[in-house]
Amino acid sequence: MPAGSLLALILIFLGGVAIAVQAPINTALGRSIGSGLSAAAVSFGVGFAALVVVSLATSGAAPFTKAAGVPLWQLAGGLLGAFYVWSVIYGLSGLGVLTALVALILGQLGGALVLDHIGAFGLATQPVSFRRVIAVGLVAAGLLLSRS
Repeated sequence: MPAGSLLALILIFLGGVAIAVQAPINTALGRSIGSGLSAAAVSFGVGFAALVVVSLATSGAAPFTKAAGVPLWQLAGGLLGAFYVWSVIYGLSGLGVLTALVALILGQLGGALVLDHIGAFGLATQPVSFRRVIAVGLVAAGLLLSRS
């Protein structure tokens, strides 16, 4: 495996660990302030501030000025991220971290299967295969098992 691919896998794995830790932290924040929706906003605010500082330090202001000219649909990622954070805050207390994250992953994989197949947003197409459907099915089985 090329070193770049290994680094990408390690970073994505660590991102997954961060999501697992972020979920109960945000849920606790929601309990502390009395609103899951407000907790999602606070969480995004903190993340936004950190990203702005790091972006300015590494890339300067030029990328921010270019953002004003991108197609509107490209800004939808922020809305989708906000929905994701709120949905986890909302559901985590009743489901537990494992079940909530398995449901999240199942949703990601189902969506990814479709997006890969149609080559959404300029990505190379990856056809649906029996093997890929089985992989998603195994995660669905994991979701069922996590509730036992």
